[in-house]
Amino acid sequence: MEEASGHAAADFEGQGLMKRVSLAILLLGLVGTFVSCDREKDAAPVRAESPAPISPADATALKISLPPDSGPPPTIDSARAFEYVKEIVAFGPRPLGSANHKKVEDFILAHLKSDAVENDIFTADTPEGKFPVHNMIAKFPGTKDGIIVIASHYDTNYPLRHTSFVGANDGGSSSGLLLEFANQLRGKPREGYSIWLVWDDAEEAIKPDGSGGLRQEMPFEQDSLYGISHLAKKWEADGTLKKIKAFLLADMVGDADLNIERDTYSTPWLEDVVYEAASRLGYQSHFFARTLAVSDDHIPFAKRGVASADFIDFNYGYNDVFWHTTEDTVDKLSPKSLEIVGGTMLETIRILDKMDPLPPK
Repeated sequence: MEEASGHAAADFEGQGLMKRVSLAILLLGLVGTFVSCDREKDAAPVRAESPAPISPADATALKISLPPDSGPPPTIDSARAFEYVKEIVAFGPRPLGSANHKKVEDFILAHLKSDAVENDIFTADTPEGKFPVHNMIAKFPGTKDGIIVIASHYDTNYPLRHTSFVGANDGGSSSGLLLEFANQLRGKPREGYSIWLVWDDAEEAIKPDGSGGLRQEMPFEQDSLYGISHLAKKWEADGTLKKIKAFLLADMVGDADLNIERDTYSTPWLEDVVYEAASRLGYQSHFFARTLAVSDDHIPFAKRGVASADFIDFNYGYNDVFWHTTEDTVDKLSPKSLEIVGGTMLETIRILDKMDPLPPK
């Protein structure tokens, strides 16, 4: 995962989309005390906000129609998802082009051997040379016309490749969660949209971007998101993009102290649906305590008009101290956090399946 930057009304093209954060924190009643963990040193801060629960009246004002809360809530096997995370992390650092990176690819594909899988393989031209990039897409058909994409990157930070950085939360937690989603979807005809699970590659910057205590050699927006950007362009060219109803991104979702951000680069109405889903499951206290702009894997799709939502906890340790450091290890994570995020993502999809029509993108 990458930076959060504090441009509440940022223009995707005109603003430097970073994956670091400039936040305004309300502390002891003093508005204007800011904690900056932004890659972009001069990024404008964004004020933290606490959203109100969405009521039917609010939904009308937002021009969305929420279906009734009925039927049993979706569940996942969070213990099994956590085991996947530990298995991925056990391979060690998995930066682009490494032997461990290939082992993790093979590990994911082995779990998808009975599924319909599309492999999007290409060569990325990066500041450190050319690298093979491998996006993996597992497809689970539904009865409705349209696709919901759930994505996670699986590579680890390239500038930290000579350290013990294993990205347990950053890439590992979400990749393991998607493997559990595959278990839930496999062999069960969906009464709703088709779901495509995407393990996207080469998300991390190749040159140091100022994160993890390293000096910045290259801005993040010029050197990142190689895999998901390629996939967005490919699907735009072949017409697939028009069929995608929502793009849900999971990134840094395993933190034992879980607090998912409200992202201003995500689609507002879809963020509202996410909060409704969390509320229906009793998980609302883990969502949207603060608002910030996060440049992440969803950006290439959001820029192309696809309704997108980023599930990300960008406060990993006090003041994000574990992010992009060798402290990003499994002991900082919790199966309960995977249960909360996984259940909320599936409940979000269940709501979207029943919303007819969906709001404009």
